[in-house]
Amino acid sequence: MIPLDRKIIVIDESHLLKDPGRVAKIFFDQIPNKKLILTGSSSFRIKNKTAESLACRKIEYYLYPLTFIEYLNQKGILPIKGFQILENVINKENLEEKKYYSFDLEGVLDNVLVFGLYPALVNQPNDTLYLKNLADSVVFKDLLDLSLLENTKVAKDLLILLAYQIGNLVNYSELANKLRVDERTIKRYLQIFEQSFIIFTLPPYLGKKRDEIAKMRKVYFYDLGLRNSLIDNFKSVNLRVDEGALFENFIIVEILKEHYYSGLGFNFYFWRTKQGAEVDLVLKKDDQLIGVEIKTHQKKLSKAFKNRFPQAKLVAINKENFYN
Repeated sequence: MIPLDRKIIVIDESHLLKDPGRVAKIFFDQIPNKKLILTGSSSFRIKNKTAESLACRKIEYYLYPLTFIEYLNQKGILPIKGFQILENVINKENLEEKKYYSFDLEGVLDNVLVFGLYPALVNQPNDTLYLKNLADSVVFKDLLDLSLLENTKVAKDLLILLAYQIGNLVNYSELANKLRVDERTIKRYLQIFEQSFIIFTLPPYLGKKRDEIAKMRKVYFYDLGLRNSLIDNFKSVNLRVDEGALFENFIIVEILKEHYYSGLGFNFYFWRTKQGAEVDLVLKKDDQLIGVEIKTHQKKLSKAFKNRFPQAKLVAINKENFYN
């Protein structure tokens, strides 16, 4: 490190890569009137390399793949106008049915369900090679460099199994048996994938009834393009059997992204009984309870959730009303 003047510091790249936290601490302490942004694709790497040195000196901020409205804006289709899906869920009692737009909303949505919302896909639409490289290298490179995965084959096989199970309950014992490893390995790898922002899970929402699912979580992917690359399936939505699962994943992750950026403070759950009654997403904050049923096409709302929680608001989202 060579100080040139009071405002500029030249940092050797190899030193930065070895200990970015220490370098950032020096920068922070010696140039107090400047702000430093540390970015990277792996939150594990950034946290492990910077947490100790930057105590009380940092604010963590996450940038997810594009929201749907950001994607429309980047493609030059529509201007950004708030967090559309989340605002509708919270503020509208009944979502209006199909509206008509000056662009092919269904076509854009179906493309997003297949190729996802990574920013690179704005200028490189339908780039399967980019997504496969992302899955094969970026996902595991950082984790391998940090020595967090002992068995990359088991890790990738686990991710592929999870990709086939989006929206389903995660059974640790079943996954362990299929991959011939112990449950502790499954749980640890799942935690690594979550902290690497590959997947996220929803816990069950519990009332006080014994018939409610209480232990297992549901799993989703932060980006569907990455998910589809793991199972090597880029077929059009109308040729797939997993359209419903893709749309459910899309809506939940859109609400999650919009919620994080707006900072509203809801907790996310799902609700299901052992008899099969369910609500795909439950938002809870203080006394406010919102159930969200997600289906590709319009269906009647389930009465079970409202009977169980009469104070709750219940809305239905489908491909015809999710954006209005």
